[in-house]
Amino acid sequence: MMLSVEGLSARYGDSEALRGVTISVEEGDFYGILGANGAGKTTLLRAIMGLTPPAVSGRIEFDGTDLLRVPAHGRTKLGLAVVPEGRRMFSSLSIRDSLLMGAYRRGGAQQRAGIERVLALFPELADRMQQPSGSLSGGQQQMVAVGRALMSDPRVLLLDEPSLGLAPVVVQRMFGVLRDLHRERGLTVILIEQNAREAFPLLTRAVVIERGRVVIEGDRAEVEASPAVAQAYLGQV
Repeated sequence: MMLSVEGLSARYGDSEALRGVTISVEEGDFYGILGANGAGKTTLLRAIMGLTPPAVSGRIEFDGTDLLRVPAHGRTKLGLAVVPEGRRMFSSLSIRDSLLMGAYRRGGAQQRAGIERVLALFPELADRMQQPSGSLSGGQQQMVAVGRALMSDPRVLLLDEPSLGLAPVVVQRMFGVLRDLHRERGLTVILIEQNAREAFPLLTRAVVIERGRVVIEGDRAEVEASPAVAQAYLGQV
């Protein structure tokens, strides 16, 4: 098992955001974390990346390493990379410099190779590399955010609501890129999404979280076949 979370609980003050969450992600999975707004999805991602407040209990293990003993920057070095909700960009930085922020620990040759890989995915950025990131459209900023995460050549890419606020045609483009990264490059992907209907065709496995607890976890077909999931998240009756 590449990533396992066992009995994870997390609190913000007196509020318990996660309650004994247990999930498992295998190498090569396209793993979906689904649930309504406020269910605890982002808290789970932040706990995996080491970005959650310290009131966390349970266990998170990545490839045999206890992540709760590893600081956030060390988790990136292990091969985890995140695309945060809202993109979290420095608007004054150029596209090139924004991408390089994802590879600041890597050598020049690795940085150049990383930029080439990003531009192969998003060629429309090639002629704008000196343009401030803040001047881009939402879809273009999301391309930069995904590219920035890929610059570290991660083993696992975690994305928090990458479709949020984007036009449907841009969402389809972004999900197409993620599908290709998974299928053609073998990248393990962990995707947080409220847009379950768009996300489900990409997934190999999924978990549904409600009010900080796991409702169901399993293969895509198993989760999709759950009547409660079909009605609440897929618009089926």
